[in-house]
Amino acid sequence: MLKARQEYKRRQEGCIGAWIGLAAENKTMMLVQSAFVSEKDWRRISSEIQSTLDVEDGGIEGLLLGPPLVGVFEIPDNQLQNLDFGQRG
Repeated sequence: MLKARQEYKRRQEGCIGAWIGLAAENKTMMLVQSAFVSEKDWRRISSEIQSTLDVEDGGIEGLLLGPPLVGVFEIPDNQLQNLDFGQRG
């Protein structure tokens, strides 16, 4: 379910990148991150996920073991340009 949501985000205009990282010592712990052009894009894409994927599968809230750590951060464009979001062959 998390992979489907990250893939959905990656396909939307306004999403710079979306990925999942697994903990090195415990593969059941995941870090889910996404980067968007703007807060407006983040809100729009999140709303689309709630009205499509969450309606189909019930959402991911029931799968979380504890409270999620959620943060919104601003990254300067020049720093984002140095990142490679899956552009490798």
